[in-house]
Amino acid sequence: MLSARSVFREILDDDESFRLFCSIAASGEAQGGWENGRIAALVPETERALAPKIARHGADEDKHGRIFHALLKKRGLQPVDVPHETDYTMLLEKHGIGLAHSRLKADEPLTVRDIVTYLAHSKVTEQRASEQMRLLLRYFADDPDIGRAVRMISGDEDNHLAYCHEELLRFARAGHGRDIQRTLRECAHAEIRIHRDVSLAVMERMGRILGWAPAKRQLLAAGIHAAHGYERAGGWRRMVSLRPPRRRDALGGPATSATEFA
Repeated sequence: MLSARSVFREILDDDESFRLFCSIAASGEAQGGWENGRIAALVPETERALAPKIARHGADEDKHGRIFHALLKKRGLQPVDVPHETDYTMLLEKHGIGLAHSRLKADEPLTVRDIVTYLAHSKVTEQRASEQMRLLLRYFADDPDIGRAVRMISGDEDNHLAYCHEELLRFARAGHGRDIQRTLRECAHAEIRIHRDVSLAVMERMGRILGWAPAKRQLLAAGIHAAHGYERAGGWRRMVSLRPPRRRDALGGPATSATEFA
């Protein structure tokens, strides 16, 4: 029977597909770590209190990258180059989601509007990350090979999402509500399209590695298109909704260590 659990199991059990999976994940986390680190360094003076939380966000992303590299090392594998069409974070940046790298490489302080834009974009992408990690958590929380990593990363992604809710609501109360909602909607519509394209590209690569039959590939592609259809029809609204999080000040402390995965 074809299920999300069985597909993930196939990918995780084969060295080559596992290597691609971890390489894609590690690359995206490393880019997120760099972006958050630069944003923390360029926060405007009026929002300096936010800088430690942004830095913590970046430290978490760096940690996740190290965890995926450690999982590869544990199986005696080296990372591979990430194919362009599967590079979710790079494609997001290319389509204007997140602050432009040229902006982050400069030494000019960001504006408050830049920070609002960053948080709105983060909310959408962290919504996706939190949901994907919860799916893995449901299937593999007790897995002897990846269970600890899944539990740690899932908890971090939930913290990141809570932080985005909390800070965006604070900015909305300060008068930025219209900009926040407009940016969230624009980002969500772009993200669901990019997520579909990346999912199809990853599925095609995995299918080649694992020798999936054409019928299986077609069925999986149909599922990806169906999920995108749901999101385009109205599922995107979950990505733009804001509510007070259960976890308050979720990024108020230091990042946890990844030394147990070294």
